[in-house]
Amino acid sequence: MSLHQEAGLRPQCTANKQTDFKMAADSDPESEVFEITDFTTASEWERFVSKIEEVLNNWKLIGSTAKIPLEKGELTSGVWEEKSDEISFADYKFSITHHYLKQEALTDKEFKVESEEDALPEAMQDLLSMNNDFPPRAHCLVRWYGLREFVVISPAASSDAVISESKCNILLSSISIALGNTGCQVTLFVQIQQKSRRMYVGACEGPGVRTDFEMIHLRKVPNQYNHLSGLLDIFKSKIGCPLTPLPPISVAIRFTYVLQDWQQYSWPQQPPDFDALVGGEVGGLEFGKLPFGACEDPISELHLATTWPHLTEGIIVDNDVYSDLDALQAPQWSVRVRKADNPQCLLGDFLTEFFKLCRRKESTDELLGRSAFEDESKENADISQALQKLTEPTAVHMPRLSTMSNMVHSARKRIHRHRRVEESPISNEVLNSILLFLFPDAVADAFNAKRSASRGSNIATFEEEGYSLYSQFKSAPSDSLTYKLALCLCMVNFYHGGMRGVAHLWQEFVLEMRYRLENNYLVPGLATGPPDLKCCLLHQKLQMLNCCIERKKARDDGRKQATENALGGSMERKASNSKGTPECSDNKEFVKENKGEPSQQKSWESWSDSEDEFFECLSDTEELKDSEMKEGTAKGEGKDGGKKETQKWRPEGRLHQHGKLTLLRTGDPLYIPVTQEPAPMTEDLLEEQSEVLAKLGTSAEGAHLRARMQSACLLSDMESFKAANPGCCLEDFVRWYSPRDYIEEEVTDEAGDKVIRKELSARMKIPGNMWVEAWETAKPIPARRQRRLFDDTREAEKVLHYLVGLKPADLTRHLLPCILHAALLKVKEEESIEDIPSVRKIIQHIITHASKLLRYSNPDIKKLEEIINQIIASEAIIARSRSLQAKFGIKKCEKEEEREELERFVSSLLEEPEVPVIGAGRGPTGSIIYKLFVNAQRLAESTEEAATLTPIEDESGKPVSSDEHRSSSGALSEFPPPTGREIILRTTVPRPAPYSKSLPQRMYCVMLKDDFRLAGAFSSDTSFF
Repeated sequence: MSLHQEAGLRPQCTANKQTDFKMAADSDPESEVFEITDFTTASEWERFVSKIEEVLNNWKLIGSTAKIPLEKGELTSGVWEEKSDEISFADYKFSITHHYLKQEALTDKEFKVESEEDALPEAMQDLLSMNNDFPPRAHCLVRWYGLREFVVISPAASSDAVISESKCNILLSSISIALGNTGCQVTLFVQIQQKSRRMYVGACEGPGVRTDFEMIHLRKVPNQYNHLSGLLDIFKSKIGCPLTPLPPISVAIRFTYVLQDWQQYSWPQQPPDFDALVGGEVGGLEFGKLPFGACEDPISELHLATTWPHLTEGIIVDNDVYSDLDALQAPQWSVRVRKADNPQCLLGDFLTEFFKLCRRKESTDELLGRSAFEDESKENADISQALQKLTEPTAVHMPRLSTMSNMVHSARKRIHRHRRVEESPISNEVLNSILLFLFPDAVADAFNAKRSASRGSNIATFEEEGYSLYSQFKSAPSDSLTYKLALCLCMVNFYHGGMRGVAHLWQEFVLEMRYRLENNYLVPGLATGPPDLKCCLLHQKLQMLNCCIERKKARDDGRKQATENALGGSMERKASNSKGTPECSDNKEFVKENKGEPSQQKSWESWSDSEDEFFECLSDTEELKDSEMKEGTAKGEGKDGGKKETQKWRPEGRLHQHGKLTLLRTGDPLYIPVTQEPAPMTEDLLEEQSEVLAKLGTSAEGAHLRARMQSACLLSDMESFKAANPGCCLEDFVRWYSPRDYIEEEVTDEAGDKVIRKELSARMKIPGNMWVEAWETAKPIPARRQRRLFDDTREAEKVLHYLVGLKPADLTRHLLPCILHAALLKVKEEESIEDIPSVRKIIQHIITHASKLLRYSNPDIKKLEEIINQIIASEAIIARSRSLQAKFGIKKCEKEEEREELERFVSSLLEEPEVPVIGAGRGPTGSIIYKLFVNAQRLAESTEEAATLTPIEDESGKPVSSDEHRSSSGALSEFPPPTGREIILRTTVPRPAPYSKSLPQRMYCVMLKDDFRLAGAFSSDTSFF
């Protein structure tokens, strides 16, 4: 609605207001206030311009900010940053983004000198800079115009586009007004047309100068502009310089050649030998190692850029008839490679497929049918068989472990009743090979040699190159059974049945654990001692099972020894006469007294815990002895005191004499007793125990109960100490067990003499102290006759029950740290051969990240996936390095200097976006690149003439330089035609009038097969025109 129309309606509105006022004057005194309409409200366009100015002010882009001049290659190597905001024109939203190279600003003194010498805006100076032509990695506007700072306004939605000419003009007018109002000297661009076309128009304004940025984009290259002479005609006509002769035009040219055909070079990666997995080479060659390498060439293209950086218009000829632009004569060569998108890599596929199991929910029974862990006695059990089993004597003889097939024969019988052999995911041949790899002590020939080693089972955890990652990753040592099991499951998942194969192998593994427990065979590949809490929970469970087997084996050996001793003693008694009975009794006493002697060489487990049953008949006798002892003590309290007490029982279970301590009451030497080892515990048992203790609360009763639960080991040690030291007291035990709780201090008595006072600490004197209560209830019982602190039978069954209940997904989560550990070691091993700095950085980042993530029992699945992706990226980089080495023939190079140069060149290609070729086409690297392109060109030719061309190798097989080949063949060039051509034209001319200020003019041109683009920046003087 026009302003005149608005004015015509105003009197009518006023009359209506006056009428309303008369009607409501008596009722509402506030009706005298009139509504005032402001007809000077800003339009949507004015608000849009104001918003642009506001953003420029917020980003402090007002005025001129001189910075350090650009150095060579700084637009590529420097750090680029950007800031974004959102503005709107009515309901149409735009995104405004500030792109800038992070640089240090000039000081005030330098800024004054700079402003005096040249008042041109920074963008105009960048247009003439030749130090950063054709940057390999930069924003498209940086490549086209060489700018270090600019602002882009584009539609916020990716589907929106500014297409109509009127809208483009409105946006150009908006940025021109904003630049003029704010005094901003940073270039402002507006993106027009579809975003895929990358079309921009813009402007830059300074004091008295202006540069317009224009662009032309066509799908095909016009014939008249397909060469340098036609582009020069466009540039000259556009600048319209009135001067004659025209100032010289500077020319920079780059031709890009793309090599895609690698048919003449076979991919160096050897595929895995699937037949070897069954052919007897399984052990250390396949199942012990993870595969590595790409299955396809990870380098898809090689781009060669030949550059003529500084030319003038008259030096070179390039028209539709003739061209001086020969790639072999270009002064600068540079190469960049295009990497294949997500190349298929063996290690990456293994990790990805294994990781997918974590999200599955099937159980072993669902995958394989009815549970094969059920004992066959459960199927055909009757009362007679049950009674027969109850009355069946236990065999002392240990069966000989022969082969793996004998080991799991009974288990296999149970499995095959529920699942036919042909339905098994893993064939018997492969399964036996895997089990032999996991349990090498089952081989008949090597059993005797390895059985002694398995008894000690002291595994030295050696990691390649000192890489002790298992404690950081909470996995397992690299030579442990858990580590090998993880590798085998990963291999089975990929090659032999997937998840069903994993369930099958795990089923066989648990059956093997049951067999070893029942037959007292230690599990190989596990370190002795309690579970290592630095390892994964599954490794701890297997170590716990090994502890149980060790205790059970010691108990059975003790029972066997006791039986043999009893048989030997009965034979001696039969041979002796009745007169020797007193001597025999003396002998028994002597044997009893010295029973602790052998314990100096072996721990208390060697005294069979089943001797509870052997000494069961003595329990009543011991009670009688205790009662007699108490009576004797009461009678002799007034006579000999504690001396008679010491004569009531003989010491038992002594380990060795303490160095200097003696008993306080009797003065006898203090002996260190043989004690029970504390029960080993895995981390889940420790957490469970902590939860139980925490639930007891903080009350006095709860604290007392908590102390009693924790004092089982203390009570056992007190009983052992009493048995080894007759006549001892609590102070004696404290001096040995907790020396800090026995205080000796020098004090002055009543007579003034200095004496040493010895007493228990304050915490030991607290009423109801658990130590005092435990000491009063403790009986003098040696460790070998005490109730076991560690019930190995129950704990072993708990471990086996835990293993049976694991689903394949749970098993995968347990073993994933081991697989990541193995994968990282594999990457480290392969990287050490290639020596790639970027891969070393990735490895360090993976170690840091994974160490923090895997310390928790349930790590984040998404973060684990990120770690796997980083390992895959490392594998791809190493594969690219090997691909480039094969293509450039580094191993075939005989000269040491040339080989080192090629190695540096290949290493730089992996690290940098573009690498210059030393010597261009005349150096050793250039000769190899020339050979690559010419051979590819010859293979592409289908004519007979191309087939008869001689290869670019002399008789000795050495590559000939490009110059020698040109002189010998007489051909101008056998290079394929360039894929892309880029030309930059620059000059400085007064515009628009001859007396105007000389300002920079620039035009960039790129010519591809289906793309033609001209990007021009034309400056004009706005003061003298």
